[in-house]
Amino acid sequence: MKIKTVFILFLLFLFLIILLQNTEVVSFRIYFWELSMSRIILLPAVLIIGFIIGFIIAKIRRKKHLTKIKERGDDE
Repeated sequence: MKIKTVFILFLLFLFLIILLQNTEVVSFRIYFWELSMSRIILLPAVLIIGFIIGFIIAKIRRKKHLTKIKERGDDE
């Protein structure tokens, strides 16, 4: 197996252990809104939201970078 595959499997295994150890119900507030849910649902939801935000930010930065390169090439 490639090192990247082993690393991803290792991270997934660690994440599974963390999920299985955090099954209690938690409550959190966002201003006037209160939400109660199991941590086993909350943790993957936060992870997915983080990946989506990171993907969007990386895509925007890459687009800006490519635009700068294109503009620099047109000026010369």
